Amino acid sequence: MAVVPYKDSDAPKKKQVAEMFNNISGRYDLLNHTLSFHVDKYWRKKTIRILSKYTPETILDIATGTADFAIEACKINPQKVTGIDISKGMLEIGRKKIIKKKLTDKIELMVADSENLPFEDNTFDSSVAGFGVRNFEDIEKGLSEVLRVLKIGGWFLILEFSKPQSGIFKMLYGFYFKRILPFIGKIVSKDRSAYLYLHDSVSEFPSGKKFEDILKRVGFVNISSVPLTFGIATIYKGQKSKSF
Repeated sequence: MAVVPYKDSDAPKKKQVAEMFNNISGRYDLLNHTLSFHVDKYWRKKTIRILSKYTPETILDIATGTADFAIEACKINPQKVTGIDISKGMLEIGRKKIIKKKLTDKIELMVADSENLPFEDNTFDSSVAGFGVRNFEDIEKGLSEVLRVLKIGGWFLILEFSKPQSGIFKMLYGFYFKRILPFIGKIVSKDRSAYLYLHDSVSEFPSGKKFEDILKRVGFVNISSVPLTFGIATIYKGQKSKSF
């Protein structure tokens, strides 16, 4: 059974996820940075440093949200970053940030479904996704779509939450995610379901070797992963080797 934000709703996961992010979009950045103790900024920077080795000119930011990853990607001077998301509310916040940072000539944001990308085959040099893949209704379909729109030789870097595997830190992490985070999330965002969903979606996400196996199954090659901050998050990467 799919993990969804609103368990009493009959709407499909994709629609619920869009509604959830629309509901919390105005407070998302504050919550995201505060609840992660601003470590999420370091994770994005590290991901883009890895990406910089491949000097991509065109980058697709999957599930861009409020465009933090797209903005960070501009530091490696691509010609263009295209950010897509199913939440209009999140994109609206992202557009304001892009205008403020004078990056409108570099970044384009659009409403689009990660599992049905509106781009031709072999369009982008690289792609990134930050904390969005676990929200896919069909993970393999979404990953296959990214593979399709990448150019041959292009890299896909995924930054996603994962589960610590060792000792006391695993226990503390579980308590924080299950008890503290939803409580604070409810107070600040007025939508406790969103932060209960965060716990549930991270718990159910096939992280580590399982996710690497999915990347391989859909056709990526040269797959590897880098755990971050005691395993709270992981950077995965895979490459496109041929056309399909």
